[in-house]
Amino acid sequence: MSNAAASVVDLLERAGVRRFYTVPGESFLELMDEVAARPGLQLVSTRHESGAAFMAEAEAKVTGRPAVAMATRAVGAANLAIGVHTAKQDSTPLIVLLGQVETDHLGKEAFQEVDLPRFYDEITVFGATVHRPDRAAEIVARALRRSTGPRPGPAVVAFPADVLAGPGAPADAPTPTSAPEPAQAAVDAAYDLFAAAERPVAIVGEGARDAHTELVELAEAFGLGVFAGFRRQDAFPNDHPHYLGHLALGTPAEITRPLREADVVLVLGSRLDEVTTQTYTLPAAGSAVVQVDAAAENVGAVVTPHLGVHASPAAFARALTRVAAQRGHRARFGWVQARAGYERFSTPEPVPAAADGLHPTAVVAALRAHLPADTIVTNDAGNFSVFGHRYWRFTRPRTQVGPVSGAMGYAVPAAVAASLAAPGRTVLGLAGDGGFLMTGQELETAARCGAEPLVVVFQNGLYATIAMHQARATGRPAAVDISPADLGAYAAALGATARTVADPGELGDAIRELLALRGPRVLIARTSPDVLTPSATLSGLLGGRA
Repeated sequence: MSNAAASVVDLLERAGVRRFYTVPGESFLELMDEVAARPGLQLVSTRHESGAAFMAEAEAKVTGRPAVAMATRAVGAANLAIGVHTAKQDSTPLIVLLGQVETDHLGKEAFQEVDLPRFYDEITVFGATVHRPDRAAEIVARALRRSTGPRPGPAVVAFPADVLAGPGAPADAPTPTSAPEPAQAAVDAAYDLFAAAERPVAIVGEGARDAHTELVELAEAFGLGVFAGFRRQDAFPNDHPHYLGHLALGTPAEITRPLREADVVLVLGSRLDEVTTQTYTLPAAGSAVVQVDAAAENVGAVVTPHLGVHASPAAFARALTRVAAQRGHRARFGWVQARAGYERFSTPEPVPAAADGLHPTAVVAALRAHLPADTIVTNDAGNFSVFGHRYWRFTRPRTQVGPVSGAMGYAVPAAVAASLAAPGRTVLGLAGDGGFLMTGQELETAARCGAEPLVVVFQNGLYATIAMHQARATGRPAAVDISPADLGAYAAALGATARTVADPGELGDAIRELLALRGPRVLIARTSPDVLTPSATLSGLLGGRA
């Protein structure tokens, strides 16, 4: 008879899980042993649990299937937490398996003990402790069902150390939960709104990222201008004439104007987070909102819709497009002026060379010129990411892997996981030196496990986002400096090939050279500490006192 660990791994393998990311611990030895023994699975030992959690979360963004993060007791669980929180805010399926103290020691504040499901309660969609080995697979199946439900998220299961070796019992892998088809009455009501609309606009989010075809047909049928939710730029092809922009941090008024002036707004698969809504100011009060989501909890959670529809966004788009065709509806207008504004905004302009480093715009322009259109882009948090969001155009689904949670340290682990999950694809990780120094050690994981991302580090010696806020709020920076470390030497010591560039004329050659090589590669771009965003400098905000 197989043990509980084998029954759990059997279940997860049948459910499509392929990688388990972990820092090894003595409380879940049987799980690691089972994964390592199976040729179809990969056990990835990371350098820190935050890296393991970020990798598992990022893999799910790329593949649409959950991966597993594993850790030991309270200490490992605490280190995993930043990635678990990211999965919750980003609505990403993630399975978290945790070793726990022995059953007889539970509740005694034993070595590294904490009530793990309770510890994670607010940032997970499911939590349980397994007390009987014959129920281990059953409880993990419940976790898997919740994690991959209408609003996906992280599910945690804890195993006391003595449970995993006990006799297990098989459990059926849950079948995928299908979002309901839209009610015909709701489709007809939506048709009436959009057929009469004069300025219809859509916001697309995480729940619609696999529906490019349906969304394009719907936008063309009704003349919808389309905006992507925060870090959901891959939900709609950015090269389509109806795409009008990305609702990101600091999106300028000229880009958001069509949304602010819209008479009808269709929200497809977005929970309308703070950044997407531009601090809860959009959609505007005068807009009639039609919100469609597979997760009923999202409908009306932030904005009270004129029409709320609990349905698959893709199915709703198909149904509404079909009604338009049946009734002979034709879009009456386009978005030529707004589209032209977006294209100007998202086209890198020539920037003057600076004495104190590269301009981030020049770095992104060079990357865009040399990398293929289907590149998977992972990004960290920080002001440097504004340049990537503005100037990179996403044309394929599941090519943007960024944390809506705003977690620093995300880009490198995410790029490692994306490369493992999509071998043969170009994977680009964008990080600042602050984020890179938090999780850059995962380049060792990449080198050891055969991942081949290209990581670009914008090294400006500054926590630039915080410096910007300080300049505006207090008039002086504090605790934001980062030493000019030799990040190229650091990356090389971890097994990556690294190049450092400070001259804009060298960018193209360095990128071409690195793309021609194998293994993990790192481009250190020495950027100007004065350039905070495409439109703001630190010296300007400080009135020349920087």
